Amino acid sequence: MNSRQERNDSGTNKDQSVMCLWGVRVSGLEMSKILSKVSLGFFIAIGLIACSDLPSGEPIQFDSVISNGQLVDGLGGSGRAADVYLKDGVIAAITAPGELDAVVTNTIDATGKIIAPGFIDVHSHGDPLETPNFENFLAQGVTTITLGQDGDSPNVVDLDEWIEEVSEKGIGVNLAMFVGHGTLRNLAGIAQDPAPGPDQIQRMLDLLNNSLDHAFGLSTGLEYNPGLHALESELIEMAKVVGSRDRVIMSHMRNEDDDQLEKSIDELLSQGLYARVHISHLKSVYGKGSARAEEILEVIERAREAGIDLSADVYPYNASYAGLALLFPVWSKTDEEFAVAVSGRREELEEYLINRITLRNGPEATLLATDPYTGKTLADLEQELGLPFEEILIDVIGPQGGSGAYFIMDDELQSRLLLDESITVSSDGSPTGFHPRGHGTFAKIIEEYVVNRAALPLEEAVRKMTSYAAELLGVTDRGSVEVGKAADLIIFDPILVRAKASYSDPLQLAEGFDVVIVNGEVAFFNGAGLAVASGEVLSPSE
Repeated sequence: MNSRQERNDSGTNKDQSVMCLWGVRVSGLEMSKILSKVSLGFFIAIGLIACSDLPSGEPIQFDSVISNGQLVDGLGGSGRAADVYLKDGVIAAITAPGELDAVVTNTIDATGKIIAPGFIDVHSHGDPLETPNFENFLAQGVTTITLGQDGDSPNVVDLDEWIEEVSEKGIGVNLAMFVGHGTLRNLAGIAQDPAPGPDQIQRMLDLLNNSLDHAFGLSTGLEYNPGLHALESELIEMAKVVGSRDRVIMSHMRNEDDDQLEKSIDELLSQGLYARVHISHLKSVYGKGSARAEEILEVIERAREAGIDLSADVYPYNASYAGLALLFPVWSKTDEEFAVAVSGRREELEEYLINRITLRNGPEATLLATDPYTGKTLADLEQELGLPFEEILIDVIGPQGGSGAYFIMDDELQSRLLLDESITVSSDGSPTGFHPRGHGTFAKIIEEYVVNRAALPLEEAVRKMTSYAAELLGVTDRGSVEVGKAADLIIFDPILVRAKASYSDPLQLAEGFDVVIVNGEVAFFNGAGLAVASGEVLSPSE
Protein backbone atom coordinates (compact mmCIF):
# COMPACT_ATOMS: atom_id res chain seq x y z
CA MET A 1 0.00 0.00 0.00
CA ASN A 2 1.45 3.40 -0.94
CA SER A 3 1.33 6.55 1.18
CA ARG A 4 -1.57 8.04 -0.78
CA GLN A 5 -3.66 4.92 -0.19
CA GLU A 6 -2.83 5.02 3.49
CA ARG A 7 -4.04 8.60 3.71
CA ASN A 8 -7.20 7.80 1.78
CA ASP A 9 -8.06 4.73 3.81
CA SER A 10 -7.26 6.17 7.22
CA GLY A 11 -10.42 8.25 7.31
CA THR A 12 -12.54 5.10 7.55
CA ASN A 13 -10.61 3.65 10.48
CA LYS A 14 -10.01 6.59 12.81
CA ASP A 15 -12.38 8.88 14.69
CA GLN A 16 -15.94 7.89 13.90
CA SER A 17 -17.55 10.53 16.18
CA VAL A 18 -20.24 12.56 14.42
CA MET A 19 -20.83 16.31 14.32
CA CYS A 20 -22.96 18.52 12.13
CA LEU A 21 -22.11 21.17 9.55
CA TRP A 22 -25.23 22.98 8.37
CA GLY A 23 -27.06 20.13 10.01
CA VAL A 24 -25.11 17.49 8.08
CA ARG A 25 -23.46 14.67 10.00
CA VAL A 26 -19.71 14.52 9.43
CA SER A 27 -17.03 12.49 11.17
CA GLY A 28 -14.73 13.97 13.76
CA LEU A 29 -11.83 13.49 11.35
CA GLU A 30 -13.61 15.47 8.64
CA MET A 31 -14.49 18.19 11.15
CA SER A 32 -10.87 18.52 12.24
CA LYS A 33 -9.89 19.10 8.61
CA ILE A 34 -12.56 21.78 8.30
CA LEU A 35 -11.54 23.52 11.52
CA SER A 36 -7.94 23.66 10.32
CA LYS A 37 -8.98 25.64 7.26
CA VAL A 38 -11.85 27.89 8.39
CA SER A 39 -11.98 30.50 11.14
CA LEU A 40 -14.12 30.14 14.27
CA GLY A 41 -16.05 33.24 13.25
CA PHE A 42 -17.10 31.47 10.07
CA PHE A 43 -18.65 28.65 12.07
CA ILE A 44 -20.40 31.10 14.36
CA ALA A 45 -21.88 32.70 11.26
CA ILE A 46 -23.19 29.49 9.71
CA GLY A 47 -24.07 27.65 12.89
CA LEU A 48 -22.16 24.61 14.12
CA ILE A 49 -24.63 22.59 16.15
CA ALA A 50 -24.95 19.19 17.72
CA CYS A 51 -26.83 16.62 15.68
CA SER A 52 -29.13 16.03 18.62
CA ASP A 53 -30.25 19.67 18.46
CA LEU A 54 -31.74 19.26 14.98
CA PRO A 55 -35.55 19.44 14.95
CA SER A 56 -36.85 15.96 14.32
CA GLY A 57 -37.86 15.43 10.70
CA GLU A 58 -36.93 18.96 9.62
CA PRO A 59 -35.22 18.83 6.19
CA ILE A 60 -31.76 20.27 5.75
CA GLN A 61 -31.25 23.12 3.28
CA PHE A 62 -28.50 23.42 0.68
CA ASP A 63 -27.79 25.65 -2.29
CA SER A 64 -27.10 22.75 -4.67
CA VAL A 65 -26.71 19.02 -4.92
CA ILE A 66 -24.87 17.10 -7.61
CA SER A 67 -26.72 13.83 -7.57
CA ASN A 68 -26.16 10.24 -8.71
CA GLY A 69 -22.62 10.75 -9.99
CA GLN A 70 -19.46 8.67 -9.73
CA LEU A 71 -17.23 10.62 -7.37
CA VAL A 72 -13.50 10.68 -8.18
CA ASP A 73 -12.37 12.82 -5.26
CA GLY A 74 -8.86 13.71 -6.43
CA LEU A 75 -7.03 11.79 -3.70
CA GLY A 76 -6.23 8.81 -5.90
CA GLY A 77 -8.68 6.27 -4.50
CA SER A 78 -11.34 4.40 -6.43
CA GLY A 79 -14.45 6.23 -7.56
CA ARG A 80 -17.72 5.72 -5.71
CA ALA A 81 -21.37 6.59 -6.22
CA ALA A 82 -22.21 9.79 -4.38
CA ASP A 83 -24.31 12.90 -3.97
CA VAL A 84 -22.33 16.08 -3.28
CA TYR A 85 -24.08 18.95 -1.47
CA LEU A 86 -22.97 22.59 -1.67
CA LYS A 87 -23.69 25.59 0.52
CA ASP A 88 -22.15 29.06 0.48
CA GLY A 89 -19.47 28.02 -1.99
CA VAL A 90 -18.26 25.10 0.13
CA ILE A 91 -18.72 21.34 -0.06
CA ALA A 92 -21.15 20.77 2.82
CA ALA A 93 -21.88 17.05 2.62
CA ILE A 94 -21.02 13.92 0.66
CA THR A 95 -23.41 10.99 0.93
CA ALA A 96 -24.47 7.85 -0.88
CA PRO A 97 -27.06 8.62 -3.58
CA GLY A 98 -30.46 9.49 -2.10
CA GLU A 99 -29.31 9.03 1.49
CA LEU A 100 -29.99 12.55 2.73
CA ASP A 101 -33.41 14.17 3.18
CA ALA A 102 -32.74 17.77 2.21
CA VAL A 103 -34.25 20.89 0.66
CA VAL A 104 -32.06 21.94 -2.26
CA THR A 105 -32.38 25.05 -4.38
CA ASN A 106 -30.62 23.59 -7.42
CA THR A 107 -30.19 19.95 -8.46
CA ILE A 108 -27.63 18.86 -11.02
CA ASP A 109 -28.13 15.31 -12.27
CA ALA A 110 -24.78 13.59 -12.82
CA THR A 111 -26.14 10.14 -13.64
CA GLY A 112 -23.58 8.23 -15.69
CA LYS A 113 -20.95 10.93 -15.24
CA ILE A 114 -17.90 11.69 -13.14
CA ILE A 115 -17.86 14.25 -10.35
CA ALA A 116 -14.31 15.46 -9.72
CA PRO A 117 -12.42 18.45 -8.33
CA GLY A 118 -11.73 21.22 -10.80
CA PHE A 119 -8.31 20.91 -12.40
CA ILE A 120 -5.44 23.15 -11.25
CA ASP A 121 -3.07 24.49 -13.91
CA VAL A 122 0.31 25.03 -12.25
CA HIS A 123 1.76 27.01 -15.17
CA SER A 124 -0.50 29.23 -17.25
CA HIS A 125 -0.56 32.65 -18.87
CA GLY A 126 -2.98 35.46 -19.60
CA ASP A 127 -4.09 38.90 -18.53
CA PRO A 128 -7.17 38.93 -16.26
CA LEU A 129 -7.64 42.62 -16.93
CA GLU A 130 -7.98 41.87 -20.66
CA THR A 131 -9.61 38.39 -20.72
CA PRO A 132 -11.10 37.94 -17.23
CA ASN A 133 -13.44 35.05 -18.08
CA PHE A 134 -10.69 32.58 -19.07
CA GLU A 135 -13.28 30.50 -20.89
CA ASN A 136 -10.55 28.47 -22.57
CA PHE A 137 -9.56 27.06 -19.16
CA LEU A 138 -13.11 26.54 -17.88
CA ALA A 139 -13.99 24.57 -21.04
CA GLN A 140 -11.29 22.01 -20.20
CA GLY A 141 -12.29 21.68 -16.56
CA VAL A 142 -9.71 24.04 -15.07
CA THR A 143 -10.96 26.05 -12.09
CA THR A 144 -7.62 27.42 -10.81
CA ILE A 145 -4.77 28.89 -12.86
CA THR A 146 -1.39 30.42 -12.02
CA LEU A 147 -0.02 33.64 -13.49
CA GLY A 148 3.27 35.51 -13.21
CA GLN A 149 5.24 32.64 -14.71
CA ASP A 150 8.58 32.43 -16.57
CA GLY A 151 10.00 35.31 -14.55
CA ASP A 152 7.38 37.75 -15.83
CA SER A 153 4.68 39.15 -13.53
CA PRO A 154 2.77 42.47 -13.53
CA ASN A 155 5.24 45.34 -13.59
CA VAL A 156 4.12 46.83 -10.28
CA VAL A 157 5.92 47.40 -7.00
CA ASP A 158 2.80 46.67 -4.95
CA LEU A 159 1.35 43.41 -6.22
CA ASP A 160 -1.62 43.78 -3.89
CA GLU A 161 -2.86 46.82 -5.81
CA TRP A 162 -2.90 44.85 -9.06
CA ILE A 163 -4.65 41.95 -7.30
CA GLU A 164 -7.28 44.33 -5.95
CA GLU A 165 -7.92 45.62 -9.46
CA VAL A 166 -8.34 42.05 -10.74
CA SER A 167 -10.73 41.22 -7.90
CA GLU A 168 -12.82 44.33 -8.52
CA LYS A 169 -13.07 43.57 -12.23
CA GLY A 170 -13.96 39.94 -11.53
CA ILE A 171 -12.36 36.74 -12.76
CA GLY A 172 -13.85 33.52 -14.07
CA VAL A 173 -11.35 31.12 -12.48
CA ASN A 174 -9.38 31.11 -9.26
CA LEU A 175 -5.94 32.66 -9.53
CA ALA A 176 -2.75 31.77 -7.67
CA MET A 177 -0.19 34.49 -8.39
CA PHE A 178 3.57 34.23 -8.72
CA VAL A 179 6.08 37.07 -8.76
CA GLY A 180 8.59 37.05 -11.61
CA HIS A 181 12.35 37.23 -11.08
CA GLY A 182 12.82 39.15 -14.33
CA THR A 183 10.20 41.67 -13.27
CA LEU A 184 11.88 42.13 -9.89
CA ARG A 185 15.21 42.70 -11.65
CA ASN A 186 13.65 45.47 -13.70
CA LEU A 187 11.88 47.04 -10.73
CA ALA A 188 15.11 47.00 -8.73
CA GLY A 189 16.96 48.80 -11.54
CA ILE A 190 19.15 45.78 -12.36
CA ALA A 191 17.66 44.84 -15.74
CA GLN A 192 20.35 43.03 -17.79
CA ASP A 193 23.27 43.78 -15.47
CA PRO A 194 25.08 40.48 -14.77
CA ALA A 195 26.77 41.89 -11.67
CA PRO A 196 24.32 43.97 -9.63
CA GLY A 197 25.63 45.68 -6.52
CA PRO A 198 24.67 44.77 -2.94
CA ASP A 199 22.15 47.62 -2.68
CA GLN A 200 20.41 46.52 -5.89
CA ILE A 201 20.29 42.90 -4.72
CA GLN A 202 18.83 43.97 -1.38
CA ARG A 203 16.23 46.10 -3.15
CA MET A 204 15.22 43.07 -5.22
CA LEU A 205 15.06 40.84 -2.13
CA ASP A 206 12.87 43.37 -0.32
CA LEU A 207 10.53 43.55 -3.30
CA LEU A 208 10.39 39.76 -3.38
CA ASN A 209 9.62 39.43 0.30
CA ASN A 210 6.83 42.01 0.09
CA SER A 211 5.34 40.32 -2.98
CA LEU A 212 5.28 36.95 -1.20
CA ASP A 213 2.56 38.34 1.06
CA HIS A 214 0.32 37.77 -1.96
CA ALA A 215 2.23 35.36 -4.21
CA PHE A 216 2.56 31.59 -3.94
CA GLY A 217 6.18 31.78 -4.97
CA LEU A 218 8.86 33.10 -7.29
CA SER A 219 9.04 32.27 -10.99
CA THR A 220 12.24 32.40 -13.00
CA GLY A 221 12.73 32.57 -16.76
CA LEU A 222 16.43 31.90 -17.10
CA GLU A 223 16.31 31.46 -20.89
CA TYR A 224 14.84 34.94 -21.34
CA ASN A 225 15.93 38.51 -20.76
CA PRO A 226 16.66 39.75 -18.16
CA GLY A 227 16.76 36.52 -16.12
CA LEU A 228 19.41 34.92 -18.34
CA HIS A 229 21.96 37.39 -16.93
CA ALA A 230 21.51 36.24 -13.31
CA LEU A 231 24.34 34.35 -11.68
CA GLU A 232 23.75 31.35 -9.42
CA SER A 233 24.70 33.40 -6.37
CA GLU A 234 21.85 35.83 -7.07
CA LEU A 235 19.36 33.00 -7.47
CA ILE A 236 20.47 31.45 -4.19
CA GLU A 237 19.84 34.73 -2.34
CA MET A 238 16.34 34.79 -3.84
CA ALA A 239 15.82 31.17 -2.80
CA LYS A 240 16.66 31.97 0.81
CA VAL A 241 13.84 34.51 0.92
CA VAL A 242 11.40 32.15 -0.80
CA GLY A 243 12.27 29.34 1.61
CA SER A 244 11.89 31.58 4.65
CA ARG A 245 8.26 32.14 3.57
CA ASP A 246 7.63 28.46 2.72
CA ARG A 247 6.92 29.29 -0.91
CA VAL A 248 8.01 27.53 -4.11
CA ILE A 249 10.35 28.53 -6.96
CA MET A 250 8.85 27.72 -10.36
CA SER A 251 11.67 27.72 -12.91
CA HIS A 252 11.80 27.90 -16.66
CA MET A 253 15.33 26.59 -16.52
CA ARG A 254 18.33 28.10 -18.27
CA ASN A 255 18.60 25.53 -21.06
CA GLU A 256 16.20 22.73 -22.01
CA ASP A 257 18.43 21.19 -24.70
CA ASP A 258 19.03 17.53 -23.96
CA ASP A 259 22.79 17.87 -23.52
CA GLN A 260 22.33 20.78 -21.09
CA LEU A 261 19.34 19.50 -19.13
CA GLU A 262 21.20 17.97 -16.18
CA LYS A 263 23.29 21.12 -15.81
CA SER A 264 20.13 23.23 -15.73
CA ILE A 265 18.54 20.96 -13.13
CA ASP A 266 21.72 21.16 -11.02
CA GLU A 267 21.44 24.95 -11.00
CA LEU A 268 17.88 24.65 -9.72
CA LEU A 269 18.95 22.11 -7.10
CA SER A 270 21.37 24.66 -5.65
CA GLN A 271 18.31 26.82 -4.95
CA GLY A 272 16.53 23.74 -3.64
CA LEU A 273 18.89 23.67 -0.66
CA TYR A 274 16.92 26.67 0.63
CA ALA A 275 13.40 26.41 -0.84
CA ARG A 276 10.96 24.10 -2.56
CA VAL A 277 11.78 24.04 -6.28
CA HIS A 278 9.76 23.09 -9.35
CA ILE A 279 10.72 22.52 -13.00
CA SER A 280 8.27 24.29 -15.28
CA HIS A 281 7.15 22.41 -18.41
CA LEU A 282 9.84 19.74 -18.15
CA LYS A 283 11.06 18.79 -21.59
CA SER A 284 14.12 17.44 -23.36
CA VAL A 285 14.78 19.33 -26.57
CA TYR A 286 16.36 16.83 -29.03
CA GLY A 287 16.13 13.95 -26.53
CA LYS A 288 14.66 10.66 -27.74
CA GLY A 289 12.97 7.60 -26.24
CA SER A 290 11.65 6.35 -22.93
CA ALA A 291 15.13 5.30 -21.78
CA ARG A 292 16.21 8.95 -21.84
CA ALA A 293 13.07 9.85 -19.89
CA GLU A 294 14.03 7.31 -17.24
CA GLU A 295 17.45 8.95 -16.92
CA ILE A 296 15.82 12.34 -16.37
CA LEU A 297 13.40 10.93 -13.81
CA GLU A 298 16.30 9.28 -12.01
CA VAL A 299 18.00 12.68 -11.66
CA ILE A 300 14.83 14.04 -10.07
CA GLU A 301 14.41 11.04 -7.78
CA ARG A 302 18.01 11.21 -6.57
CA ALA A 303 17.49 14.87 -5.66
CA ARG A 304 14.39 13.99 -3.67
CA GLU A 305 16.23 11.21 -1.87
CA ALA A 306 18.90 13.75 -0.95
CA GLY A 307 16.23 15.84 0.76
CA ILE A 308 15.50 18.44 -1.92
CA ASP A 309 11.79 19.13 -2.41
CA LEU A 310 11.78 19.01 -6.23
CA SER A 311 8.77 18.62 -8.51
CA ALA A 312 7.92 19.19 -12.17
CA ASP A 313 5.09 19.56 -14.66
CA VAL A 314 4.62 18.50 -18.28
CA TYR A 315 2.15 19.43 -21.01
CA PRO A 316 0.91 16.78 -23.49
CA TYR A 317 2.12 18.37 -26.73
CA ASN A 318 5.36 17.86 -28.64
CA ALA A 319 5.78 21.46 -29.71
CA SER A 320 6.86 24.22 -27.38
CA TYR A 321 5.79 27.85 -27.72
CA ALA A 322 7.82 31.00 -27.07
CA GLY A 323 9.03 34.26 -28.55
CA LEU A 324 11.34 34.05 -31.56
CA ALA A 325 14.15 35.52 -29.44
CA LEU A 326 14.55 31.96 -28.18
CA LEU A 327 16.19 31.13 -31.52
CA PHE A 328 18.79 33.89 -31.34
CA PRO A 329 22.11 33.86 -29.46
CA VAL A 330 22.40 35.56 -26.06
CA TRP A 331 24.25 38.47 -27.65
CA SER A 332 21.41 39.38 -30.06
CA LYS A 333 18.12 38.90 -28.21
CA THR A 334 17.11 42.49 -27.44
CA ASP A 335 16.56 45.12 -30.14
CA GLU A 336 19.73 46.94 -29.11
CA GLU A 337 21.87 43.78 -29.06
CA PHE A 338 20.36 42.68 -32.36
CA ALA A 339 21.26 45.93 -34.11
CA VAL A 340 24.86 45.61 -32.96
CA ALA A 341 25.00 41.95 -34.02
CA VAL A 342 23.63 42.67 -37.51
CA SER A 343 26.11 45.47 -38.14
CA GLY A 344 29.18 43.80 -36.65
CA ARG A 345 28.61 40.03 -36.48
CA ARG A 346 26.23 39.34 -39.37
CA GLU A 347 28.01 36.27 -40.71
CA GLU A 348 28.34 34.75 -37.23
CA LEU A 349 24.64 35.42 -36.54
CA GLU A 350 23.58 33.73 -39.78
CA GLU A 351 25.72 30.69 -39.01
CA TYR A 352 24.27 30.46 -35.51
CA LEU A 353 20.67 30.57 -36.79
CA ILE A 354 21.35 27.98 -39.49
CA ASN A 355 22.83 25.58 -36.95
CA ARG A 356 20.11 26.18 -34.35
CA ILE A 357 17.17 25.81 -36.73
CA THR A 358 18.73 22.72 -38.29
CA LEU A 359 19.14 21.14 -34.86
CA ARG A 360 15.54 22.05 -34.06
CA ASN A 361 14.29 19.82 -36.90
CA GLY A 362 14.60 22.39 -39.70
CA PRO A 363 12.56 25.42 -40.83
CA GLU A 364 9.42 23.32 -41.31
CA ALA A 365 9.39 22.67 -37.52
CA THR A 366 8.97 26.36 -36.58
CA LEU A 367 5.33 27.45 -36.88
CA LEU A 368 4.92 31.21 -36.64
CA ALA A 369 2.18 32.55 -34.39
CA THR A 370 2.21 36.31 -34.98
CA ASP A 371 0.59 38.26 -37.82
CA PRO A 372 1.15 38.64 -40.70
CA TYR A 373 2.76 35.19 -40.70
CA THR A 374 0.43 33.35 -38.32
CA GLY A 375 0.04 29.71 -39.25
CA LYS A 376 3.03 29.62 -41.60
CA THR A 377 6.29 27.79 -41.01
CA LEU A 378 9.72 29.22 -41.77
CA ALA A 379 9.81 26.75 -44.67
CA ASP A 380 6.56 28.25 -46.00
CA LEU A 381 8.07 31.72 -45.84
CA GLU A 382 11.18 30.54 -47.67
CA GLN A 383 8.96 29.56 -50.59
CA GLU A 384 6.77 32.66 -50.34
CA LEU A 385 9.55 35.26 -50.00
CA GLY A 386 12.30 33.51 -51.93
CA LEU A 387 14.77 33.93 -49.09
CA PRO A 388 16.64 31.47 -46.86
CA PHE A 389 15.21 31.19 -43.37
CA GLU A 390 18.21 32.82 -41.66
CA GLU A 391 17.74 35.97 -43.75
CA ILE A 392 14.02 35.94 -43.01
CA LEU A 393 14.72 35.81 -39.28
CA ILE A 394 17.27 38.62 -39.50
CA ASP A 395 15.90 40.98 -42.15
CA VAL A 396 12.14 40.34 -42.08
CA ILE A 397 11.12 39.31 -38.55
CA GLY A 398 13.86 39.84 -35.96
CA PRO A 399 14.11 38.43 -32.41
CA GLN A 400 11.29 40.63 -31.10
CA GLY A 401 9.07 40.12 -34.13
CA GLY A 402 6.71 37.51 -32.76
CA SER A 403 6.27 34.05 -31.31
CA GLY A 404 6.15 30.52 -32.63
CA ALA A 405 5.50 26.87 -31.92
CA TYR A 406 8.56 24.65 -32.16
CA PHE A 407 8.23 20.94 -32.95
CA ILE A 408 11.28 19.79 -31.07
CA MET A 409 10.12 17.07 -28.63
CA ASP A 410 9.84 13.30 -28.78
CA ASP A 411 6.45 11.78 -27.92
CA GLU A 412 7.83 8.61 -26.36
CA LEU A 413 10.11 10.58 -24.05
CA GLN A 414 7.57 13.23 -23.08
CA SER A 415 4.80 10.69 -22.53
CA ARG A 416 6.97 8.71 -20.13
CA LEU A 417 7.63 11.87 -18.14
CA LEU A 418 3.94 12.68 -18.11
CA LEU A 419 2.95 9.27 -16.75
CA ASP A 420 5.28 9.42 -13.75
CA GLU A 421 3.35 9.75 -10.49
CA SER A 422 5.57 12.60 -9.31
CA ILE A 423 4.91 14.80 -12.37
CA THR A 424 1.86 17.06 -12.55
CA VAL A 425 0.27 18.73 -15.59
CA SER A 426 0.35 22.29 -16.86
CA SER A 427 -0.87 23.96 -20.03
CA ASP A 428 1.75 26.73 -20.30
CA GLY A 429 -1.08 28.21 -22.35
CA SER A 430 -3.25 31.30 -22.48
CA PRO A 431 -6.59 32.42 -23.93
CA THR A 432 -4.88 33.94 -26.97
CA GLY A 433 -1.67 31.98 -27.64
CA PHE A 434 -1.43 30.31 -31.06
CA HIS A 435 -0.82 26.85 -29.63
CA PRO A 436 -3.42 24.15 -28.85
CA ARG A 437 -2.15 23.64 -25.31
CA GLY A 438 -3.97 26.76 -24.10
CA HIS A 439 -7.35 25.30 -25.07
CA GLY A 440 -6.72 21.56 -25.02
CA THR A 441 -4.18 20.37 -22.42
CA PHE A 442 -6.42 18.98 -19.70
CA ALA A 443 -8.97 17.61 -22.13
CA LYS A 444 -6.15 15.87 -24.00
CA ILE A 445 -4.96 14.16 -20.80
CA ILE A 446 -8.41 12.60 -20.42
CA GLU A 447 -9.03 11.91 -24.11
CA GLU A 448 -5.62 10.63 -25.11
CA TYR A 449 -3.93 9.20 -22.03
CA VAL A 450 -6.95 7.97 -20.04
CA VAL A 451 -9.33 6.86 -22.81
CA ASN A 452 -7.42 6.27 -26.06
CA ARG A 453 -4.09 4.95 -24.77
CA ALA A 454 -5.38 3.63 -21.42
CA ALA A 455 -1.99 4.73 -20.08
CA LEU A 456 -3.38 6.47 -16.97
CA PRO A 457 -6.24 5.33 -14.76
CA LEU A 458 -8.83 8.08 -14.48
CA GLU A 459 -8.35 8.34 -10.72
CA GLU A 460 -4.60 8.85 -11.12
CA ALA A 461 -5.00 11.42 -13.91
CA VAL A 462 -7.42 13.38 -11.74
CA ARG A 463 -5.09 13.19 -8.71
CA LYS A 464 -2.16 14.55 -10.73
CA MET A 465 -4.24 17.50 -11.94
CA THR A 466 -5.98 18.32 -8.63
CA SER A 467 -4.79 17.41 -5.14
CA TYR A 468 -1.17 16.87 -6.20
CA ALA A 469 -1.09 20.19 -8.05
CA ALA A 470 -2.62 21.92 -5.02
CA GLU A 471 -0.01 20.35 -2.75
CA LEU A 472 2.87 21.55 -4.93
CA LEU A 473 1.52 25.11 -5.02
CA GLY A 474 0.63 25.22 -1.36
CA VAL A 475 -3.10 25.67 -2.02
CA THR A 476 -4.85 24.16 1.00
CA ASP A 477 -8.56 24.88 0.57
CA ARG A 478 -9.26 23.12 -2.76
CA GLY A 479 -8.00 20.36 -5.03
CA SER A 480 -10.10 17.50 -3.64
CA VAL A 481 -13.76 16.75 -3.02
CA GLU A 482 -13.94 16.78 0.76
CA VAL A 483 -16.36 18.35 3.23
CA GLY A 484 -15.18 21.85 4.04
CA LYS A 485 -13.19 22.35 0.82
CA ALA A 486 -14.14 25.04 -1.68
CA ALA A 487 -16.74 23.86 -4.17
CA ASP A 488 -14.63 23.78 -7.34
CA LEU A 489 -16.12 20.84 -9.20
CA ILE A 490 -16.46 19.40 -12.69
CA ILE A 491 -18.95 16.95 -14.18
CA PHE A 492 -18.05 14.98 -17.30
CA ASP A 493 -18.17 11.70 -19.18
CA PRO A 494 -14.55 10.76 -20.01
CA ILE A 495 -15.62 9.05 -23.23
CA LEU A 496 -17.04 12.31 -24.56
CA VAL A 497 -14.12 14.59 -23.71
CA ARG A 498 -12.41 16.07 -26.76
CA ALA A 499 -9.43 18.39 -27.13
CA LYS A 500 -10.62 20.18 -30.27
CA ALA A 501 -7.73 22.64 -30.53
CA SER A 502 -5.14 21.93 -33.21
CA TYR A 503 -1.95 23.61 -34.40
CA SER A 504 -3.79 25.03 -37.40
CA ASP A 505 -6.84 26.06 -35.35
CA PRO A 506 -5.65 26.34 -31.75
CA LEU A 507 -8.41 28.49 -30.26
CA GLN A 508 -11.21 25.90 -30.30
CA LEU A 509 -12.77 25.20 -26.91
CA ALA A 510 -12.53 21.69 -25.49
CA GLU A 511 -15.68 19.58 -25.34
CA GLY A 512 -17.11 17.15 -22.80
CA PHE A 513 -16.91 19.03 -19.52
CA ASP A 514 -20.65 19.54 -19.14
CA VAL A 515 -20.67 21.48 -15.89
CA VAL A 516 -17.82 23.44 -14.30
CA ILE A 517 -18.45 24.92 -10.87
CA VAL A 518 -16.20 27.59 -9.34
CA ASN A 519 -16.70 28.41 -5.67
CA GLY A 520 -20.17 26.90 -5.72
CA GLU A 521 -21.43 28.70 -8.85
CA VAL A 522 -21.89 27.14 -12.27
CA ALA A 523 -19.36 28.96 -14.45
CA PHE A 524 -19.46 26.78 -17.57
CA PHE A 525 -22.47 24.79 -18.77
CA ASN A 526 -22.99 22.64 -21.84
CA GLY A 527 -20.26 24.19 -23.95
CA ALA A 528 -20.53 27.84 -22.94
CA GLY A 529 -19.09 30.06 -20.24
CA LEU A 530 -21.67 31.89 -18.14
CA ALA A 531 -19.45 34.90 -17.28
CA VAL A 532 -20.42 34.74 -13.63
CA ALA A 533 -16.92 35.77 -12.46
CA SER A 534 -17.09 33.48 -9.44
CA GLY A 535 -13.32 33.00 -9.28
CA GLU A 536 -11.16 34.38 -6.51
CA VAL A 537 -7.59 35.60 -6.24
CA LEU A 538 -6.24 33.10 -3.74
CA SER A 539 -4.02 33.98 -0.78
CA PRO A 540 -1.06 31.83 0.24
CA SER A 541 -0.94 30.31 3.71
CA GLU A 542 1.88 31.18 6.09
